[in-house]
Parts: sequence; C-alpha cells; structure tokens
Amino acid sequence: MQVPYTPAREAQSAGAAGQYRTLWRWHFYAGLFVMPWLMVLAITGTLYVFQPQIESWLYHDRLIVAAQNTPQLAQQTLMERAAASLPTGAQISSVEVNRDPARSAEFIFKLPGGERESVYVNPYTGTVLGTLSVQNRLMAQVRQLHRSLMLGKPGELLMELAGCWTLVMLATGVALWWPRGGTSWANALRPRLQLRGRPLLRNLHGVAGLWLAAGGLAFVLTGLPWSGSWGKQFKALATQAGMGSPPGAWGEAPVRSQIPARPMKMDDLPLAQMPWAVGDTNVPTSAPMGHEGHAGHEGHAGHEGMGAMGMSPTQLRAEGALPIDRVIDIAARNGVASGYSLVVPSRPDGVYTVSYFPADPRVERTLHIDQYSGKVLNDIDYDAYGGVAQAISYGTSLHMGRYFGAANQWLCALISMGLFAMAATGAAMWWIRRPARSLGAPSRSQTRPPMRGWTLSMWVLGCVFPLMGVTMAVVWAVDRVIFKRQRTSVPQ
Repeated sequence: MQVPYTPAREAQSAGAAGQYRTLWRWHFYAGLFVMPWLMVLAITGTLYVFQPQIESWLYHDRLIVAAQNTPQLAQQTLMERAAASLPTGAQISSVEVNRDPARSAEFIFKLPGGERESVYVNPYTGTVLGTLSVQNRLMAQVRQLHRSLMLGKPGELLMELAGCWTLVMLATGVALWWPRGGTSWANALRPRLQLRGRPLLRNLHGVAGLWLAAGGLAFVLTGLPWSGSWGKQFKALATQAGMGSPPGAWGEAPVRSQIPARPMKMDDLPLAQMPWAVGDTNVPTSAPMGHEGHAGHEGHAGHEGMGAMGMSPTQLRAEGALPIDRVIDIAARNGVASGYSLVVPSRPDGVYTVSYFPADPRVERTLHIDQYSGKVLNDIDYDAYGGVAQAISYGTSLHMGRYFGAANQWLCALISMGLFAMAATGAAMWWIRRPARSLGAPSRSQTRPPMRGWTLSMWVLGCVFPLMGVTMAVVWAVDRVIFKRQRTSVPQ
C-alpha cells in the first residue's frame, strides 16, 4: 500500500522521506507474512457468517420438515428414537432445542469410537431423517480452518500471530496512503480507474485500505479474545480485575471438595459455541440419589474426567434423571424457550446445562439444573458479566454477522472479501516489482528518521501481544543483520 512516487514526493525533506521508507519496509514485512493467512481468514470468515443459510441448503433433507398442526412428540421419545438408530453404546451428549415448527429435532451422541454425531428426527412422526458428523460437517471444517488451519495448537498460534501482524499492516498502510503533499482526502478515497497495470493495482490497494481499515481493525480486535494463547491470558486478567467472567471462574467460587480435583469448566462441555464470558466458570454437580448433602457443590471431586464419561438415554432414565421435556419446561419458565443447546449429564452427579448464545448478547443465559430435583443451581446472565466481557459479547455477535441480521452478514462479507482483495493486489504488486532471485523488500532509509511515536507504538503492541513482540524483535534483528549492507533502491 504505497503513495505514488512523484516529483513532489522526491522533494520532501529527507526526514519525511525516511519515515515513509521505514513505514513501507515494515508494511512490506507485515504484508508478506499476513497475505496467505488473511486470504484464508477472509474466505472462511465469509462462509461462516452465512452458516444458517448454507447449512439449511446443504442439509435441507435433515434440518427442514413440513410444519404441521398436530402436536409434536415428546423430546424424550424423540431422543430414544434417535438412540435406537445408532450402534449399541452410543451416549447422549446434548440436545439442540429449537421450537421452530419447520425444524427437525437434533440430538448429538458420542459414538463408541469417540466420534460425535448429530441425529435428526421428524418431531411429528418420530422418523429418523438422517445423521451428520459433528466434527466433519462443512461448517465445522470451515470453523477449524478459520481458527487453526486444522493444525491444532500450532495452527491456533499461527492464526493469532497473523491477526496481530494485521494490526501492523493496517496501521502502516493507512499511514502510507494518508493524504499529504497537497493530496486531498477526496483523491485518497476515490479510485482512479483510468490507470492501468501496476499503478491501478497500487491505487486500488491504497484506496481500499483506507475504506476497510476500521472494519479490519474491528475484526482483529473482536477475534483475538477467542484465540488460544493471548485470548486465555486476556480472559484471566479481565476476570481478576472484575471485568471478565462472572464469579465462579478461575477459582473464585468456594470449593468444598474433600479430594483435590480440577473443577469442571464450561469449556469442558461438548458445546460448539458458548458465550465468551462463561467458558471458565465452574459447572456444579447434582446430588445423586441418597447423597443430597452434596447438591450444587462446585469443584466436587467427581467432576474430574466427567467429560470423558457418558450415559445412554436408557441409563439416564435408570439413574432417575428428569426427562428432558421437564428440563426444557424449567428452562422455559426461566425465560429460555428456544434456540439453545441442552447438555445432558454425563454421569450420576452431572447436571443439565442450558447454553443460550443468541444474536443479541443482552439475553445470553447459562443455566445449570440438577438432573434429579430440577433445581436451578446456577443462573448466569449478561448482567453478571464484567464490563470487558459485555463488550466482547457485542463484538463477537458483530464479528459473526449475527447482531443485526442479514445486513450484518453482508457487511462482514464485504469487509472480509475486501481484505482478500487487498491481500491479492498486494501480492500481485510485490510479484511485479520483485527483482529476480531477490525478496524485493523496499530499501532502507540512508538516514535514521525521527519516529519516536511509531517506535513507542510498536513497543506497546509488542508488550500487549507478547507473541507478536517476539516476532517483531526477530524481524528487526534479521533486517538489521542480513540486509544491513543493502543500499540500492528497488523500482518504485
């Protein structure tokens, strides 16, 4: 992203020209690293915001049913019909509760081999419509590509790093295209379509950068709290400051276990999505029959390893657990009627967990319900979040294209594909201007320009995002050592 090199620019002071060249050099390094990952993020992000429409189209035969005036069958009955269609040993994991009369009932099971599978049942007839793998369905694959390139923890760190370096790319790009030397904002913001070749690419790249900078910044800042490394540390600091997760996270709740054990967290539950603020909150326990004194203990020894166990619908009924219809009624009486995930107890002291993650963050809810008595052991709503968690809830809804409906989806898609186009034009310009057998980095300024403000900003970014700070130091060191003797300019 460069300002056209003109005689007026050549006449600038050596200090201003040196600042420009230094910014361009950092913009080049940031762009070179970010370009491929930004393209992946843009494509997968665009697909993911249209998940409701894409899945309804792809899996119409399983998700959609003809609405009828007749009453629907009990959810417990539907769940048992779903279980009967699976191999022996399948364990019920969760239920997707959706009261839309044109939607099928969805039950998620853990199969004997460890895979998780959704079973879809016609709620009027009890007919099993089909199944889908939870891990291998298209949108699950897109989400894993978006978050970690499907490479696990290394991929999470790489995408987190790409997000951080996008901040450098955006900041230096805006500074490079900022109107100066008599250039007006009107010219900076308007594409010059009469140009051809590389000058046209450069102009479109710069103009789009100014238009998309705010959206790109918003995407990065709303996505990083969900990252695997920095996001977890940020959540811990926000919670300790009273601005993150509600009480009950990070050891804040009283623990009355007799045997030391790691309390089960919401993040341990088999949920694809949940509100950011509740991931680290403790999951309480139910009181097994004859052990009422332990009801609702957080941090009970039985929590450890709970997620590794499970029960079939028949075992749940034999243990005396409430039918899921009763639990759904309890959730409805507490204000959560539809559009939520209901996690089923995985052992005798487990609980039913209602996780409501709607488009409007102000009505997010998490309920833990004793599986035997139906008592609500914990009720977490938006008002229980800290200020940072509330802001992130709004940011997440906007980031995912859910907050104001289809318009939000198309806005996210426009920003994402605009960033894709910027990455593509940047790559094309680099390839065109790159000398043979050379990286093609902009030449270093002959003098050391005064850039205290930028230097301080880079230090702050490096401290706020330590992983990025380390890589920035590496880039600076490599640039100083390997390219120290470089003096000749590359084509402008």
